[in-house]
Amino acid sequence: MSNQTRTSTTQANTTRLSTLPASAQKQRQLSHLHAQLAQLTAHMSDLENLLRMTAVQAESMRGLGGYAGGMFMAASKG
Repeated sequence: MSNQTRTSTTQANTTRLSTLPASAQKQRQLSHLHAQLAQLTAHMSDLENLLRMTAVQAESMRGLGGYAGGMFMAASKG
């Protein structure tokens, strides 16, 4: 077998072998992306719940502020 034939055969084998890992790598990347998307979705759900709770607490703080302001106004009259 000549060097040129051996080189072209080696290049052909390398090309064929490199396509399999490329598709496997793409599948691995897609799987990782899917896992990250699932984690992002879970975190967004947590964030939504925390924001809802924060809104309720902000409304309660507003009520407490009004109550404290009323107490100060009542104390200043006496």
